Amino acid sequence: MEDETLMTTHLALIERTQTLIAAGDIVGAESALVELADAEGDAALMVVLEQLPPKDVLAVIREYDNSRESVVGLLVSPAQFARAVVIEKLYKDLTRTHLRGMVNAVIFREDADPVEFLTAIGDLDGGAEALADYFSDQWSRVEGFARSGSFEPADEYGKMLSQSALLTSAWEKPRVQQDEIADRDWMQLAWILRYELPDLFIEMLMVLRAKVSAHQAAAPEDEEEAEDDGKVETGDTDRGKATPTARESDEESAI
Repeated sequence: MEDETLMTTHLALIERTQTLIAAGDIVGAESALVELADAEGDAALMVVLEQLPPKDVLAVIREYDNSRESVVGLLVSPAQFARAVVIEKLYKDLTRTHLRGMVNAVIFREDADPVEFLTAIGDLDGGAEALADYFSDQWSRVEGFARSGSFEPADEYGKMLSQSALLTSAWEKPRVQQDEIADRDWMQLAWILRYELPDLFIEMLMVLRAKVSAHQAAAPEDEEEAEDDGKVETGDTDRGKATPTARESDEESAI
């Protein structure tokens, strides 16, 4: 009887949480989940998180970063987090602010093993693409790190290492030690990928190179269109918004 009561309570909380998220009340949804953890403990919240669709887990954790921790981000499992990360692109946040913030907050949380989280991301279709999006603002320095082992920006016209050369270089002695760049941000993440998950690092880099090439190829056309319109459009972040595109997606069912 007690188990049935708990199940009913949890189902009601899940429904309430999803309703709040659908209404754009992310703070309210997170508060409802915190109340459960306070009342029944972290284990109860983890059970509920297992039953929430990835898009709902994502809606909550993407609003938090290292400066504003979420209890959901502190308890989300590698598998749950990975499923959320690969669908973050549905929000169309051109600045990648949410993606970088939540990745840093979760992967570098105190009890986390970054390799376990990154492996879970890499195991999913779209995982390497999500990581490439994470590094999109630092592509030149990531490319430089891939070529030389340091984070000096790469020469745009310099020689790009092949996949086999990159794999060989990944096993070389690091020029930069992890504790020298332990910033709980993109440099530390790049270091872990290159020296602890080299296959995933290379896969991510190939995707990142393709994205940069596509962006550069499209840039002249975008400039011409902007001149015709008399203005240049710029990307904006969507912090604080529950984007309908992501809320209505059933992408998680295919992951």
